[in-house]
Amino acid sequence: MLTTGETIAETGLDAAALKPAECDVARAVELPFDRVAIDYEGPEHLPDAETLADLSRRKNVRLTTPVRAEGFDPLGDDARYDQIPEEVGRVAVAGHAAYLSEDERRKAVAPRLREAIERDPGAWVGTEGVERLALATGATQFELLSRSTERDLDALRAAGFDGELAVYAPTVLTDDEDEILDAVGAYAARRGPVASALPDDAETDRAASGRAREVLSAASRDYALVGRPDEVGERVARLKDAGADLVVGYPARGIEEFVE
Repeated sequence: MLTTGETIAETGLDAAALKPAECDVARAVELPFDRVAIDYEGPEHLPDAETLADLSRRKNVRLTTPVRAEGFDPLGDDARYDQIPEEVGRVAVAGHAAYLSEDERRKAVAPRLREAIERDPGAWVGTEGVERLALATGATQFELLSRSTERDLDALRAAGFDGELAVYAPTVLTDDEDEILDAVGAYAARRGPVASALPDDAETDRAASGRAREVLSAASRDYALVGRPDEVGERVARLKDAGADLVVGYPARGIEEFVE
């Protein structure tokens, strides 16, 4: 029987992403990865400096910092920058609207991304919704997995982009369809093409049936890494063949699935 570490190794994943609203990020020390990314889910869930400093002594840690959010705005209130240990890397992102106030959503992204990268040239840049702006920074591109990711990576490499490319993907290490839909069905349903294809008021978890279940089953494989560890490993290998340097998995069924 494989240990968790051996199972994770079979996936080919390079790092894990954790959501502080879902788990104690201090548990990152239990993960079989040298690299850990911590998502931003609002200021109330921001890990404290002591936790981040402790993690950074044991792991390569990156923290998502939305450039429009108060405290992380390089052209405004940037007080939270100074509260992050310098050993912790950044992932500069525009910021998900769900975690921003109305005023923050109205802020211009482009000048703030540029300033964030000038301030911290080693930062990664989240590309969701701002692909061209992110590419213009020349920083490591942090791509959200989609049905076109392999083609997009191929195109970037063919165009001569020689910077680092990282891919983020919710991950579910099972081929049980009900478990997959419970974990990532709602996530996949929020993607534009999927939302358009779903019947009105469709269930998005294991209760989905008929056309909705067919759409969600396919979409879960487009927008997430799902299946047995070896199946996930095959998808990760294709992403790396297309040009990805790193693939970062978010344990969509909870941190326990990745813990050694």
